Amino acid sequence: MDRTGEGIRLRRIGYSPLPSQRKFHDSAARFKGFSGPIGSGKSQALCQEAIKLSYLNPGRTGLIGAPTYPMLRDATQAALVEILDGNRIPYDLNRADNFLVLRETRSKILFRAVEEFERLRGSNLAWFGLDELTYTAEEAWLRLEGRLRDPKASRLCGFAVWTPKGYDWVYERFIASPVAGYETVIAKPFENRHLLDRIPDYYERLQSSYDGRFYQQEVLGQYLSLHAGRVYYAFERKGNAAETEVDETRPLLWALDFNVDPMCSVIAQVDGEEVAVLDEIVLSRASTHDACEEFARRFPSHGCGLVVYADATGARLQTSGTTDVAILKRFFRDRSYGDVRFRIPQVNPAVRERVMLVNARLASAAGERMLRVHPRCKELIKDFEQVTYKENSMIVDKERDPRRTHLSDALGYLVWQECRAGVGERGRRLV
Repeated sequence: MDRTGEGIRLRRIGYSPLPSQRKFHDSAARFKGFSGPIGSGKSQALCQEAIKLSYLNPGRTGLIGAPTYPMLRDATQAALVEILDGNRIPYDLNRADNFLVLRETRSKILFRAVEEFERLRGSNLAWFGLDELTYTAEEAWLRLEGRLRDPKASRLCGFAVWTPKGYDWVYERFIASPVAGYETVIAKPFENRHLLDRIPDYYERLQSSYDGRFYQQEVLGQYLSLHAGRVYYAFERKGNAAETEVDETRPLLWALDFNVDPMCSVIAQVDGEEVAVLDEIVLSRASTHDACEEFARRFPSHGCGLVVYADATGARLQTSGTTDVAILKRFFRDRSYGDVRFRIPQVNPAVRERVMLVNARLASAAGERMLRVHPRCKELIKDFEQVTYKENSMIVDKERDPRRTHLSDALGYLVWQECRAGVGERGRRLV
């Protein structure tokens, strides 16, 4: 470690930045961003910039933030600590109060989840950095801008990294209409040689996991209006509507969306990566028991087993003193379906993730169609063709037609349970 004439400590770190990372670090802008696809080294850039600013501002306080506390703890903070340990940079981590002090400079780094942005008011900062900015409210960024005011700081800076998520506030503020003092570096896809050296087929695997438009956003780093128009834009009758038959050697998969009018469900089977929807059940003013009776009428027996899927509301207590799941279990207790299993989560998956998985099965970026729907499933096909987002929002429109969304939701719960493994980074950092 060396000192400059101004008393600033310099520390050598083992880091070979990619061209976009180097451009980001070299930027002298007061507010700067790093926009890139998954696998482009955003987390590495964020943490390296935080360490650099901690040394440029000895004895001062900075802040690293992420949208939620689990993301902050499991990804952002873990990545920073890994770099510090790998370079033998001494530090003291206070887990109770969620901050870290670098011993060589006495600089403090606060760790904060920014989902409750009103809590960000407080002391002055020399710098701050936010991970996954597109999942953060604009108000959180503005609160931190207001805290960037340490009069003893040598280098005031606010920075962030993100993957594109449509034409949101991040796009408007950093790319479309940046004000003076803002600069953004846009990383190119396939630039990360470190990742490709370790996992040469990384991008090829994602091409099979993602639908075409999501691949453009997440892997190519493009800004798209994913949340405009049709929700299930990957569906095409010519490619996805086809005759499907029951395979007696595989279990039946029954997915329900608990709703009184209409009560909706789909019956499907999975063969490897392919999903075949065999039939749909749509009943007006019906109960869960009515749906069970109709299922048994159409599929009176199936010795290879039955797996039941539903949304999390099925476990909630009804006014009758029982639950939908209890009704289902009681109905199938002594029937001819072999092993009957229930895959009902405690909490429903995020709508965005569920929709992405269904679109990826309808048509992946590699051009593979791994979801076939029997033409008799007319209401499900209508969902695929007619369900839209509310104008200028990321909210699925459930009000325009009360019959829409129920069948596609039911199928989405099944696809989420069966097909989500191995999709993209899915909660782990590769770089």
